[in-house]
This record gives sequence, structure tokens and C-alpha cells, in this order.
Amino acid sequence: MKSYEDMLKEAKEKLPEDITKKKRLKIPRPKLMIQGNQTFIINFEDITNALRREPKHLAKFLFRELAKPGHLEGKRLILQGKVTKRLVEKKLKSYIREFVYCKECNRPDTKLVKESRIILMVCEACGARQPIRDI
Repeated sequence: MKSYEDMLKEAKEKLPEDITKKKRLKIPRPKLMIQGNQTFIINFEDITNALRREPKHLAKFLFRELAKPGHLEGKRLILQGKVTKRLVEKKLKSYIREFVYCKECNRPDTKLVKESRIILMVCEACGARQPIRDI
């Protein structure tokens, strides 16, 4: 008869790799193009799809954090003024930390749900529900 530790080890080996990985959120790096006095984030839709967030929500966050006006145009985001790639990456990381990762289990399996006038971040992994600040 097998010991408990042997059975546990065997069960862990049979688990799919994506379950055992801690970091499974793959976010594409922003591709920027500067033309004149405008900065284009060309792969903005790919970023929002990877984060599972509304493009308007992330765009509004970036407009406020970068202190630049802009607008969505198709699959890209246009910012008025020149912005460096490093600054955009820094602001994306802060968005992800605040609006994507669960504060309880630290997993990216969350969604934003609006209940009355409050927006909640609901974790699909642990079930935690936390209010988030309005942008």
C-alpha cells in the first residue's frame, strides 16, 4: 500500500502545468509609435483583452495617470503629447496591481462588477469581493 506522501506526489505530477504555475497572466508589452505630438499605443486592444478589462476603463486610468488627453480609435489608444514607453509600462503595472490582481489571494482571475453606484472587484478564484476606487 502506498503512503500518503507518495499518493500526494503522484497526484501533483498529474496536475496540468497551468494550474501549478503562479504567474500565468501574460500581458503584451505596449508598442508605442510617436508621430508629431501624439503617442499611439498600437496594441492597446491586445493588452485589454489579456487583462480582461474594458478598454474605456484602462484608457481613462491612463489619461488620468499620465495627465494627457486622448481617445480610443479602433484597436489603438491615442494620447496627446509625447510619452515614453517606460512611463506607459510603469502605469500599466500600477493599473494591474490595483485593478486586476485580487487583494486576498493575489491571483489575476478577477472581474469588475457594478452594483448600484459601487464598482466591485470580484475574484473568481477565491470569491473575495472588494470595492475599488472610481477613476
